[in-house]
Amino acid sequence: MDDCRVPDIFGVAFSLPFFSLICVTNFAFYDFPHKRYHVPRLFYRMSDFQLKICCMGAGYVGGPTMAVIANKCPHIKVTVVDISEKQIAAWNSSQLPIYEPGLQEIVESVRGKNLFFSTNIDETIRESDIIFVSVNTPTKTAGIGKGYASNIKNVELCARKIAEVSMSGKIVVEKSTVPVRTADSIKRVLKSASSHDFQVLSNPEFLAEGTAVADLLDPSRVLIGGEQTEAGLKAIATLVSVYANWVAAPQIITTNLWSSELSKLVANAMLAQRVSSINSITALCERTDADVDEIARAIGADPRIGNKFLKASVGFGGSCFQKDILNLVYICESFGLRECAEYWQQVINMNDYQKRRFAANMVRTMFNTVTGKKISIFGFAFKKDTGDTRETAAAFVMKELLDESANLSVYDPQVTRDQMMEEFQYTCDVTESTTPGLNRLISTCSSMMEAAKGSHAIAIMTEWDEFATADYNALYEVMQKPAFIFDGRNILPHDKLREIGFEVYAIGKPHQNQF
Repeated sequence: MDDCRVPDIFGVAFSLPFFSLICVTNFAFYDFPHKRYHVPRLFYRMSDFQLKICCMGAGYVGGPTMAVIANKCPHIKVTVVDISEKQIAAWNSSQLPIYEPGLQEIVESVRGKNLFFSTNIDETIRESDIIFVSVNTPTKTAGIGKGYASNIKNVELCARKIAEVSMSGKIVVEKSTVPVRTADSIKRVLKSASSHDFQVLSNPEFLAEGTAVADLLDPSRVLIGGEQTEAGLKAIATLVSVYANWVAAPQIITTNLWSSELSKLVANAMLAQRVSSINSITALCERTDADVDEIARAIGADPRIGNKFLKASVGFGGSCFQKDILNLVYICESFGLRECAEYWQQVINMNDYQKRRFAANMVRTMFNTVTGKKISIFGFAFKKDTGDTRETAAAFVMKELLDESANLSVYDPQVTRDQMMEEFQYTCDVTESTTPGLNRLISTCSSMMEAAKGSHAIAIMTEWDEFATADYNALYEVMQKPAFIFDGRNILPHDKLREIGFEVYAIGKPHQNQF
């Protein structure tokens, strides 16, 4: 195996392994602080990849991240592995297992060239130089830390598999969101179960679902943490060299391991805090006839505050915000930092309050009863441009309405009935056994018109663009009267809807309905 020296980009000279000789035919230029480097652009045969990457976990993070790396680094072989044959088959098909704008095109441009999806985990690990661990770390549902701590069982299992089958040293990269100091656990497993030298890095993702591909192609930052030793710095530099193929040097931040691990939790906690902060004002706006959108615009004009994440809504969802804040709360409590834990817990409490308040307002507005009434739910995904339903606000609002014996008709352009029912079971413990008649009470529809026909109300739960531009005159005609609209995302033209005849209730907006 030959070594090819690469320029000292970040104060550390490092080497990249080559599996065979590669013919240099021309040069590409890369600008870094204080100096411009010309680096060989390499042409290769399929067996001549400069570097080989394995990603353990073919989910929402691993799949898109590896697809973009493969797209931007044709000299690197990228293989995504998973124990689920169904998941891998989907990645190898024309119907990917997740929906993200632009993802299908990127996957198809490199799949079978330098991007591969496989269930052959052992062989892929053995041949790889860098192994990303991108597996689920859900909140624990039992035992110590139940309801707060992250369950890193899957991360540990990956570490044990790497140690078991590796025949040489590897760079192991935490891509999953993990509690701070998880790298210690990984290192102990690897060191105790293998004689090879492993370096563990932290490289958390900062993707927003619905814009994941854009976030990967043009990231605000790439964070890489590692041990501040000679071997650790060399491993950091190797991973930096991968991202440097398309990410500018100022956007690549290197830190120690623990700063990197904790940064991911804090980033999501801060973003969720802003959502809960503006949502806390919506209840006050509704009592005082203030308009939360006008308030958000006014305060967002202050450059010290900024206008990001100030859109009031029925509440945040997704796989990250709540899980990461609960994890942060648990870590604070573990270190005896009770006041810190209570502070971050309040972000979750406010989010839960917002969802309950929205559902309660629906019942109260509809004459204090929704028993037997058909209510149209527009959107089940936790946000637009994704099919992800994890921790979606829609599930919690629907559960409250089901408890009131409402009949719910759901339309979402990307979510299947099976996905919806799985989320109900996992997040809300709503099943046919816990909620008798569930399958009768919830119907899934293929269009807004089908969902709205004969309903008493429409609840906007996801900000899909088609909901904002729908023909509400036609929808009004097929609904029961009075016809209610509850806008949980503030995306509809409320005054026009009132002119049609709807009674409109929106988050943080003055109530203008005339009776």
